[in-house]
Amino acid sequence: MAITASMVKELREMTGAGMMDCKKALSETDGNMDAAVEYLRKNGEAKAVKKAGRIAAEGIVMAEVKDDKTAAIVEVNSETDFVAKNAEFQGFVKNVTEQAIATENTELDAFLAEEWKAEPGKSVNEALTEKISVIGEKLSIRRFEKIVSDGCIVAYIHGGGRIGVLVEADTDVVNDEIRTCLKNVAMQVAAMSPKYVSRDEVSQEYMDHEKEILLAQAKQENPNKPDNIIEKMIIGRLNKELKEICLNDQVYVQDSDLTVAKYVEKVAKENGANISLKKFIRYETGEGIEKKNEDFAAEVAKQMNQ
Repeated sequence: MAITASMVKELREMTGAGMMDCKKALSETDGNMDAAVEYLRKNGEAKAVKKAGRIAAEGIVMAEVKDDKTAAIVEVNSETDFVAKNAEFQGFVKNVTEQAIATENTELDAFLAEEWKAEPGKSVNEALTEKISVIGEKLSIRRFEKIVSDGCIVAYIHGGGRIGVLVEADTDVVNDEIRTCLKNVAMQVAAMSPKYVSRDEVSQEYMDHEKEILLAQAKQENPNKPDNIIEKMIIGRLNKELKEICLNDQVYVQDSDLTVAKYVEKVAKENGANISLKKFIRYETGEGIEKKNEDFAAEVAKQMNQ
């Protein structure tokens, strides 16, 4: 029987197992959905399946840079902060990071399906499933990104893996002073969470949308002001917002007399280099994941009153 993508998707949603594991299970059972579920259970997926519905919003971000030119950043989630601090979990995340820096894949599904370099003969997803069984919590490789550069890349990890940052710069000189400069910029990204490197990256659509909002606000606050004054107010407010969301325009936190761009320019001049910030990636553990708020005392009381 031909195994279709929709069948694989359905089994994956039913079990929480990996894409390639589901495809294999369906192939082995000739497309029988119930039999495929049993196949997954019998082949070490049972514990992972039971935990598939839980929320994994803790964990750590880890990054690695190789020879200044190649870097990867990953977020691997766990259910509890206790497990996130566990040496076995952190060792697994380190292996995931090394996998990410070596991979040619850019999509998560393909990454999970590739061979696990730490133990050839199994996939990344199979290694993840085994680790779930050992640790006893739902774990999730949530995201990864790899950068290959002709310039220089640095990494910064804050709060034991709570926030991770990669910063890439085009530079014709790479030395300790420039690495330190980029590390300071990465710390800025961690602290101030910009959205863009420069104003050139801000889309016209975003600008028009913000102007529309600011216009409505300004007219509501100042209904009697003429349109030309309102226009100047909007320009001022938009400029202030751009200074907050664009890294180059932000006030440099370690020297408030400088913007980030001016700080980088200063270091470049001191080292006879041409440096321009090209890209940053900022991961914060659990961002965007709805965390479950558990009240165990209330749950116990509820059970006792039934």
